[in-house]
Amino acid sequence: MKLDLLVLAVHPDDAELGCSGTIIKHIAQGKKVGIIDFTKGELGTRGTVETREEESRNASKIMGIHARENIGIRDGFFKNDEAHQLKVIEMIRKYQPEIILTNALYDRHPDHGRASELANDAVFLSGLRRIETMMNGEVQQPWRPRLTLQYIQDTYIKPDIIVDISEQMEQKLDAIRAFKTQFDSPSEDEPQTYISTPAFLQSVIARAREMGKNIGAEYGEGFTSRKLLGVDSLFDLR
Repeated sequence: MKLDLLVLAVHPDDAELGCSGTIIKHIAQGKKVGIIDFTKGELGTRGTVETREEESRNASKIMGIHARENIGIRDGFFKNDEAHQLKVIEMIRKYQPEIILTNALYDRHPDHGRASELANDAVFLSGLRRIETMMNGEVQQPWRPRLTLQYIQDTYIKPDIIVDISEQMEQKLDAIRAFKTQFDSPSEDEPQTYISTPAFLQSVIARAREMGKNIGAEYGEGFTSRKLLGVDSLFDLR
């Protein structure tokens, strides 16, 4: 299946927190969208690999995405090396997206910035024909998306572009809340964490309001770009 938009996320729930409004908006516009989770989030303080998988499926249904895979690299200890780059290249070549969204350039969680570097390098290498990858016994064709953007996560980074998600905000929150083990009040056998407090979800809403305000919208999601962006007409800009 060829996708229009592919989201690369190091942890299950990163895509939902960082860019699910943009995902939902583009699906409503008829675009095909998928998510590749790098790890199973096995180092998370709360929940299990099994519950995170179930929560990912539930969030995927809420967003209406067309494909989601987990490449199962090691949470917390993966490296931006050849072996991991090849895993990501295989997914890029499999889905041949026009646009990729991936983790923040840097963030409170060290996995996020490292995953962003891994994704960036894999995007470039995926376009080189002398790097050979196989899938289902067949050689994959080189593919390089025309645009890669990074969503903004916990640490504020000044965006290069903001997408209006005013109409998608409630559905975004539903997708985030699908990860009940991460964002619901803790049970007796699980501790409170940084992201399980009500204040964290309020900060997600506040960030979306701040982004939206900058473009005259109620809610927005910001993205950074490693290269300059161009438009066909100045009248396309807000």
